[in-house]
Amino acid sequence: MRDFHLPGRSPALAANGMCATSHPLAAKVAVQMLESGGNAVDAAISAAILLGICEPQMTGIGGDCFVLLTPPGEDRVVALNGSGRAPAALSAAGMRERGLTAVPERSPEAVTIPGAVDAFCRLSKDWGRIGLKASLAPAIHYAEAGVPVAPRVAFDWAIAADTLQGAARDSYLLGGKAPRVGQVFRAPGQAEVLRRVAMDGRAGFYEGEVAEDMVASLNALGGVHTLDDFAATACDYTEPVSGPYGPFELVEHPPNGQGAVAILLANILSRFDLTAMDPRGVERAHLEAEAAKLAYDARNRFLADPDHMTRLEHMLAPETAEKLAGLIDMKRAMDAPAALSEQVHKETIYLTVVDRDRMAVSLIYSIFHSFGSGLASDRFGINFQNRGTGFTLAKGHPNEAAGGKRPMHTIIPGMLKRGGRVVMPFGVMGGAYQSCGHVHFASNLADFGMEPQEAMDAPRTFGALGEMQVERGYDEAVRRGLADLGHKVVIPESPIGGSQAILIDHENGVLHGASDHRKDGCALGY
Repeated sequence: MRDFHLPGRSPALAANGMCATSHPLAAKVAVQMLESGGNAVDAAISAAILLGICEPQMTGIGGDCFVLLTPPGEDRVVALNGSGRAPAALSAAGMRERGLTAVPERSPEAVTIPGAVDAFCRLSKDWGRIGLKASLAPAIHYAEAGVPVAPRVAFDWAIAADTLQGAARDSYLLGGKAPRVGQVFRAPGQAEVLRRVAMDGRAGFYEGEVAEDMVASLNALGGVHTLDDFAATACDYTEPVSGPYGPFELVEHPPNGQGAVAILLANILSRFDLTAMDPRGVERAHLEAEAAKLAYDARNRFLADPDHMTRLEHMLAPETAEKLAGLIDMKRAMDAPAALSEQVHKETIYLTVVDRDRMAVSLIYSIFHSFGSGLASDRFGINFQNRGTGFTLAKGHPNEAAGGKRPMHTIIPGMLKRGGRVVMPFGVMGGAYQSCGHVHFASNLADFGMEPQEAMDAPRTFGALGEMQVERGYDEAVRRGLADLGHKVVIPESPIGGSQAILIDHENGVLHGASDHRKDGCALGY
């Protein structure tokens, strides 16, 4: 139990249903969906689409999603890959000939076809109860009426405002400037798009005038996207991957997301006795950074579109973790892995919903960088993601950019099982940090006996990709100790990631919702 003398947040408790999100309006709408007869899928779709209006720098209908869900009354986990593919005409060789060594972050070459809308339509059809029209109604309303800009959203918006280009500046700036806290943001063009999706399903987005607007806008910027690319977009059901950590089974989405990296990292850390370490001390932070460097090096070499990846079993094998653990020197930091694609904090929303039948949804939805590519469609103002920067231009690499291919993704939804039962859908945002964040959160629970809210409130470090980012929640002595070990210690401009979780107390029939203080959101139940 937390010390009530100190700042903090108690978990939200409810019996019938719960949603944890990064924005309170989305949490409220999700609970209203549950109260009005919808299930966890209906509520998750409603909250996710609304978050594209509440947090447009983080996500939107021009982006991708991944989903894990458990059917009502079951502990089986279903995975849905809602990530889009590169346009068929994209060529790594062509980019190399132009002298490029990486896919430019704010360019049409970085724009992969949005996959989230197709996934939401599929989820609603296959698993929802009240229909897509009902799930989209709140977002349509708020896109037209507007949403007051929240503090964390305004903070991020101001940092990213200068990256917006052309039509995106018209759609996402107010008077040419990032909105301030409390100003109202509206997206009437997206409201019209969502009305068409509500009436016509995926065809309202991937065909007709909306698709024509996206293709024409991208082509005018130099993109090679076609209407056929959009019409061919389709999500895929896949099999989750999993591995043990302490009393838990960590369940992750398979590639092209980096869930396998979280399992590899968990397997490495399980070779050490973290329970003997200070949870906020130098030793634990150093160990996590060194293990993450090794796991992320494997990510950078192997992870790709599952149709092009051949080393998944190798990444998940206990022997691989055993060998990598033997490379860690607890007295000295090793070099970071060779850069492949994205290297810093990126933008994402994560939400989770559990309903009264204990259907659980773990959903992550993103446009990658803040405001994605910084580009938007001319007519409807759809902000395009830049997931194509997840590709490499290295010739022959399994993650080499190519038409029709899915790039390596950082976003991952998670679930924890205990004794074969799903006990917690959860997620940790923060770009590359997410694999490390999943395992840090699970370790806080398993190794240090923290409750979910306490586990996500705890300070974070991230040292896998060069700099050792250390949040201000750590003592200065910890930063000095890490520097003495050879880490390049910095305090990041933004806090590291954000997280949401719902603990399912099967014995008492109660849900415990936890929501990260690093975001504007909350957990709500009924």
